[in-house]
Amino acid sequence: MGENTRDRNIAQTDLNGDQDYDLCRCSEGHDEPFYTFDIGHVLRQHSLWLKYMPRFQPYYAVKCNSHKLLLTVLEMLGCNFDCASKNEIERVMSLGVPADRIIYANPCKTANYIRHAAACRVEKMTFDNEEELYKVKKLFPDATLVLRIAVSDPTAVCPLNLKFGSEPSQGAPALLRLAAALELKVAGISFHVGSGCRDPVAYAVAIEHAKNLFDYGRTLGHPMHILDIGGGFPGHDNPDVVAFETIAEIVNKNLDIHFASDSNLTLIAEPGRFYAESSFTLYCSVIASTRVSADRITKNESNSSEVGYMYYINDGVYGSFNCILYDHCQPSGKPSLDYCWTSIWGPTCDSLDLVVSKCKMAPLNEGDWLVFGNMGAYTFAAGSEFNGFPRPTMIVVCSEEDL
Repeated sequence: MGENTRDRNIAQTDLNGDQDYDLCRCSEGHDEPFYTFDIGHVLRQHSLWLKYMPRFQPYYAVKCNSHKLLLTVLEMLGCNFDCASKNEIERVMSLGVPADRIIYANPCKTANYIRHAAACRVEKMTFDNEEELYKVKKLFPDATLVLRIAVSDPTAVCPLNLKFGSEPSQGAPALLRLAAALELKVAGISFHVGSGCRDPVAYAVAIEHAKNLFDYGRTLGHPMHILDIGGGFPGHDNPDVVAFETIAEIVNKNLDIHFASDSNLTLIAEPGRFYAESSFTLYCSVIASTRVSADRITKNESNSSEVGYMYYINDGVYGSFNCILYDHCQPSGKPSLDYCWTSIWGPTCDSLDLVVSKCKMAPLNEGDWLVFGNMGAYTFAAGSEFNGFPRPTMIVVCSEEDL
């Protein structure tokens, strides 16, 4: 990073991944957080998608991570896009993506946003309630509607049917009847079993519900051909959630069971973290530390005779680590009985700004760097500049073997 560099130790604890980091070469005066974006990892994830889910066209969930270069790479790979707002549609279309490669996957849209979709000819859009149908009838009557149903894995890290989705056995058929009465075309069914799936049977149940609604919708004259299985696919190996390969196996098996006779089926999925999560790594430096009694960290008096350390780093929950609050992410290190009890705090003046409440780490010094892997999903996309702390900068990397 320039001529005036020196080696600085990174704590040999990767707080979110499996790799050890020994050194980081940083400019003498550089102490701001930064990301590395590995384009090669996106390419490898896409190859994995094509291997296990070749029948499903990926519509990347822009809300997960809207970095312009990431969107550009995905567009070049042939991915389509799941947008949830006017701004996301404009961001994607500014890259030259045509409207027919976008699905407006937000069941509750403002009237102005529906007008904008009509003006841009973004025709595919989801809905799950009566009022949305009346708005679409008035503002975009030739839209291609996709009915979102509420089918989820209640054990998922982030269950999503609390907010969106029509009940599949009664509510959804009623909406199909209303759409037919309004002379609106419903072209398919969508669902999202939740992010961080722990019970892949949820996909089997959801696909069966979708098939039943396909059959019923066709009796009403709807051109049912779109099956959208949503997102939530894991972006890295995580023993706490179901592996991507297992999800793909169950999805493909149940697709063959319930939709074997549908030759004109349009299959959609909305992966976000699958592409983004492991493609971004966050680097934060230690800006201050306090030596304390370990029981202040552990809240256990039996540790009162031990030494603990409170470290303060240059990114926190108001920035990249908002994922702790909103995405149920919890950074964790590799514990060792020989290390000290540690807590890690963000840079703001708010005591809520706690990144790691307690873990065991080797002692650190001001200027040491911590490496947080798997930080590309729902991190800087929702970050702020609270207290005047800027968002991390971005460094793009790609190995020669990936070019």
